[in-house]
Amino acid sequence: MTSGLRLLLQATATAAASLTLALWAPAADRPPNIVIILADDLGYGDLGCYGSPTIATPNLDRMAAEGLRFTDFYVASEVCTPSRAALLTGRYPVRSGMYGKRRVLFPNSPGGLPANEITLPEALKTRGYATAHVGKWHLGIHEGSRPLDQGFDQSFGLPYSNDMDARPDLPKGSTGSPTPPADGWNVPLLRNGEVVEKPADQVHLTGHYTEEAVKFIQQKKNQPFFLYMAHSFPHVPLFASENFKGKSRAGIYGDTVEELDWSVGQVLETLRKEGLAENTLVFFTSDNGPWLIMGAQGGSAGPLKDGKGSNWEGGMRVPGIAWWPGHIKPGVAHDPANSMDLFATSLALAGAELPKDRVIDGTDIRLLLLEGKALSERPFFYYRGDQLYACRLGEWKAHYVTQPGYGPGKREVQDPPLLFQLGLDAGEKRSLAAEHPDALARIQEAVNQHRTGVVPGPPQLD
Repeated sequence: MTSGLRLLLQATATAAASLTLALWAPAADRPPNIVIILADDLGYGDLGCYGSPTIATPNLDRMAAEGLRFTDFYVASEVCTPSRAALLTGRYPVRSGMYGKRRVLFPNSPGGLPANEITLPEALKTRGYATAHVGKWHLGIHEGSRPLDQGFDQSFGLPYSNDMDARPDLPKGSTGSPTPPADGWNVPLLRNGEVVEKPADQVHLTGHYTEEAVKFIQQKKNQPFFLYMAHSFPHVPLFASENFKGKSRAGIYGDTVEELDWSVGQVLETLRKEGLAENTLVFFTSDNGPWLIMGAQGGSAGPLKDGKGSNWEGGMRVPGIAWWPGHIKPGVAHDPANSMDLFATSLALAGAELPKDRVIDGTDIRLLLLEGKALSERPFFYYRGDQLYACRLGEWKAHYVTQPGYGPGKREVQDPPLLFQLGLDAGEKRSLAAEHPDALARIQEAVNQHRTGVVPGPPQLD
């Protein structure tokens, strides 16, 4: 090879490398957008892709087919306020004080998410993200705990659950009725803390949330953004707009879930149309399991035991779907993961550092999402308030205390603990504690180690 030819080839290679770097520079400079869509009281068995025979969810089914569907995805609490706190902080609620005798925040509760907690939007803003909250908040209405105080640039939605601020003369049983009165609850719809309408028009609430989410994506498409879209349904009372009411085989509950599915479809289609799909991680899940005491208006946990309010699998194992075209390959993940992982994973994707001055319980699961690699075995702890009731390690789960989510039944301390092999017994019907003391011992060791590092925060929910 002549020196002239060698120089020519070197120059060509250098130019090609420079062109490659130029083409990739925008992606390298701009971290991915992150969208978290959270349903309220949606059960493990309420989507087509999770086995529902009666509720049609074509958009979520497509999302699952194009992305990664988790069979063992958990939230950090069995009820909504602490569950939402854990998702946005990456920490068990006991650490932030998001627990108490009342279990969730009410309009007259004095507390809320402490201002010194570092939330996902606060952390992402250090990397230039635009941040928006759309939907139900339920983490506090006082200064320091409101959406704009906790890192969101903008907020649109309800301050708490749609069954709060009930009308004084509301007939008994209206909350769980298939035909609740549209004006039965005086909960306000807020934009950036200011009342837009009171009472909120719950019939069109899902549609209003969807319009707001789509508008945010379109307005912020030229910079990285984080959208936290926390739907109010299928929490009772249940309402559906004219295009969905009476259309589902599963009654009004199915109507609200099918409208929620439509909403997810609108968000994903907007990302496609705006050319953002391949630079946006979307994660769909629920805040806890179904509210079974509401009967036909309460949803289904599928094969899992109990529902909302309990530490059985039906209370804390929920749908979990990750979607990111071109990055997440279609598949099904059986590794246990949880909502606190979204905090650590989002920060890693954004190039932001994890807080070093506090315990972060979530784990960065990029290797699972992007490469399909198994996660290292780690314990998951099931809390009710500030009390640890159960622990899962691998396929094994030990119950130290059991209690129904709601309704009849009492709190029972299990001595010895109950032990279930979840791969063989997802319904937690057959305790194997006597046959597998080794598994119980491993879980106990994990529990002991965990407890030594837990300092409960001052309770916020009383």
